[in-house]
Amino acid sequence: MKHLNKLFAAAFLFAGISMQAQDSNNPWAISFGANGVDTKISAVGNDSPKWIQLANAKQNWNFVPSVSYINVSKYVGDGFSFGVTGSVNKIDRWVSRVPGTQSTDLVTNPGDISYYGFDAVVKYSFMEMLKSKWFDPSLNIGGGYTFVGDASAGTVNGGLGFTFWFSEQVGLQLQSVYKHSFDDTRIADVDVPTHIQHFAGLTFKFGGKDTDGDGIYDKNDTCPEVAGLPEFNGCPDTDKDGIQDSEDACPDEAGSKELNGCPDNDGDGIINSEDACPDDKGTKMMKGCPDADGDGVADKADKCPTVAGAKENAGCPWPDTDGDGVADKDDKCPTVKGTVANHGCPEITEEKVKAINDAAKNIFFQTGTNKLTKESLTTLDGIAFIMLEHPEARFTIEGHTDSVGSDASNQKLSENRAAAVKNYLLSKGVKSDNISSIGYGESKPIADNKTAVGRSKNRRVDVKLVK
Repeated sequence: MKHLNKLFAAAFLFAGISMQAQDSNNPWAISFGANGVDTKISAVGNDSPKWIQLANAKQNWNFVPSVSYINVSKYVGDGFSFGVTGSVNKIDRWVSRVPGTQSTDLVTNPGDISYYGFDAVVKYSFMEMLKSKWFDPSLNIGGGYTFVGDASAGTVNGGLGFTFWFSEQVGLQLQSVYKHSFDDTRIADVDVPTHIQHFAGLTFKFGGKDTDGDGIYDKNDTCPEVAGLPEFNGCPDTDKDGIQDSEDACPDEAGSKELNGCPDNDGDGIINSEDACPDDKGTKMMKGCPDADGDGVADKADKCPTVAGAKENAGCPWPDTDGDGVADKDDKCPTVKGTVANHGCPEITEEKVKAINDAAKNIFFQTGTNKLTKESLTTLDGIAFIMLEHPEARFTIEGHTDSVGSDASNQKLSENRAAAVKNYLLSKGVKSDNISSIGYGESKPIADNKTAVGRSKNRRVDVKLVK
């Protein structure tokens, strides 16, 4: 077949000039294989032959032992494609009607006449209509020009074909085309007979672009440069959690849709990256950590995780040595049971206040001085004992004199005597915050200064509870 290379070159050239479309994914298709030419259909007296007679390939069809046709086409949409076919053959079986008979054919060799066909074809595929992925029946119409020996003529063509797709891009193509000649005289090597041309070969679809190689064509691929999955239109799901990376807040860790693709190991509704205790179920308030005793201190930082305590004390309750409900840190009497209202100290009773006031009547000084008598020291020891029992109680030491002497000297003396009592009590452990002193001189008598008895009563030291 010395003209076979020319046939292939011409077909590819035509395809390059006439770019249509093959299907929506792969725009091009190329088919090649063998063809058979049968001239029986136009034999004199055989304008309506039986179909079984047209299938007599062994007796009537013309073949060449090589690839003898090529078709290149491109899809134009809605099931239609347009292409060109080039074919070669050798006519060594010429079918004629035996003169004077009605059903006898004569098959002769007109001299191994060369056959060339160049045809344009419009094909309609029923594959999409049938919703099939492998069976592809089609109808085609077109026209072309055929050379038989020294003769040539135009033809109008129509045919039926079937393609069986082995894969998305490779299939077996079978088709038969009726080619009606415009100049049919049934004289071999003088004119071109009307005939049927059969084709059998492989067809390959190609041209679809898949940049990332994920099997999804770029035109349908939302992420054309990154390999992905069909269910996400070609976008990846790196962690395989069913959420595509572009919508996954944690694309490298498998998670749930409820948490935008992020993992939550302990199932507390807080994603691992924001969970201070990712393996222990906790609360949002505790940043994902548990707080068993509900004291606001996460268990991992709580030194007493089963007993509610204070944050300032690492989650443990403050000690209360005397058990009065006032923590030692706030208890002014941590070892003596008291009341909350009195800062953990026992409330001083009226009896004890009266005892102090009565004892104060026995506080005496040496004449004209602020020096306490020995008897007074014993009295003050008793007063100090009561004060130490009530360290929260505050007292004022008031010094008073009679009217003998000047006002100034009496004022000074009263202040010094009150201060002497205060200092003695401080020496016994009474805190300075709980005791103060003041002198009133002769300004606050409680008896008549005109009598010796009255003046004796006015020379006094009072100890008063500050409320």
